[in-house]
This record gives sequence, structure tokens and C-alpha cells, in this order.
Amino acid sequence: MIPLALAQLGLPLLLKAVGAGLEKIDGPVAAQAAQAVRAVDAAVGDGSIPAASVAEANRHVERMAELESGDRRVALTEVNRSLRAEVASEDAYVRRMRPTFGYIMALTWLAQMLAIAWVIVTDPGQANMVITAMTSLGTIWTVGLSVLGIYVYKRSDDKRVAAGDGPESGPFAFLARRVGKGTS
Repeated sequence: MIPLALAQLGLPLLLKAVGAGLEKIDGPVAAQAAQAVRAVDAAVGDGSIPAASVAEANRHVERMAELESGDRRVALTEVNRSLRAEVASEDAYVRRMRPTFGYIMALTWLAQMLAIAWVIVTDPGQANMVITAMTSLGTIWTVGLSVLGIYVYKRSDDKRVAAGDGPESGPFAFLARRVGKGTS
């Protein structure tokens, strides 16, 4: 994000903007940083830092922005391929079970939080007891969220295989595949 801003604005304009922002912050560290940024800005302005160096810095920042853009493009391509594999699945259970379970977990969490909030608002004297009682549900939530995590992990592996990649490799991949075979 910062390389992109630098590439669009250029170093001198960015120095002015950052310096002005730092001057608005109350504190000794911000004041020192603002002073340092003003010194660099003055050096760029009076030629102490040659224009060729500023141009090289801008070129470097443009290259960094280009690399960052490439990383984002690769990530979006992978997400897109993964989503296509899920949509193309012939198994309706596979396509619907993970999202359904996720929505059920989210709605259950919402209901629990609304119940706690209701008790806090309507009967504050009982709030401590109800909150303490809700903490005993931690084991149930751990199991449910673990199942959801396995669904997400297993579905990601299924999508990776459907997209033409092999299953994930690594020190825990064997264990994950064994657990996945036991649950299917």
C-alpha cells in the first residue's frame, strides 16, 4: 500500500504530507519524526539530496509497487481458482454443508451473545452468574469450531485437487490426510 502511494505521489509530495501529519500528533517521538521528515524535505528542496537520487528513489518505489501488485494478482488468481472448483463440485453436500455449518455456528454465537446482552440490560444482578455459566460452554464451542476448521481445511484441499494441484505436502499433511479419511 505504501509503495503504491509513493509511486503515485512521488517522494517530495509524500514527505510534505507525512511531515504535516506527524506535526498534528502530540508526543515527543512524533515531534522528532516530524523534524526528521522536515529535514529530509528541506534537503530534497535545496538540492542537498540530488535530483538523480530522488528519481532513483521514486523508481525503486515504483518497482516495489509493481512487485506488490504482482503478489496481489497471484493471490486473487488462487482465490478465484479455488472458488471455481467449489462451484464446479458435483456433490451438493460438499457444496452446501460447510457454508451451512458455518452459518449455524454464526447464528448460534449471535443468539448466545444476544442472550448475555439481554440479561445484562434487563437483570444486571444475574449478569455475573449468567456470564460465568456461559464460560462452561467453552468445550462445546471448541468442538464446534474445530469441526468447522476441519471442514474448511478439507474443502480447501478438495478444491486444490480439483484445480489440478496435488494435495498439500508438509510435516502435518500426512496426519491431516489421515484425519480427513477418517471423517469422510
